[in-house]
Amino acid sequence: MQIRIASQADIPQMHEVRMSVRENQLSDPSRIGLEHYRSMLAERGQGWVAEIGDRIVGFGVADYSSSNIWALFVHPDFEGRGIGRRLHDAMMQWCFEKGAARVWLTTSPATRAERFYKSAGWRMAGREANGESRFEISREAWSTRSTGA
Repeated sequence: MQIRIASQADIPQMHEVRMSVRENQLSDPSRIGLEHYRSMLAERGQGWVAEIGDRIVGFGVADYSSSNIWALFVHPDFEGRGIGRRLHDAMMQWCFEKGAARVWLTTSPATRAERFYKSAGWRMAGREANGESRFEISREAWSTRSTGA
């Protein structure tokens, strides 16, 4: 498996991964279109893909303009292999190297994703109006967590 920076050409496969997930499914799949990925990759942040051969099996996108993790998804057939953790760590390293003081994200409550973020050092910061859990992590907390200090 290889982790690399996402390109515009990767967007269709990234979207396929997004639509394949069993948790955190979009209630309205038309809400996220290919143009959203294009904007994130070209204007607002950076993305990473996990590839096995020529197949994208996971991806993550960090929105630097709002210090937000916009997406982190692994195809269900490839879960439990550390792909999400590697994508997560690449995004976090990039966000903090770019100068973010704090990064936030939202996810559905009581999911594996919520447990994943808690285990990665994220702290619950409340609930959004739509009921999703809001998590935050500071540069200091990330640094302490990632170095084991």
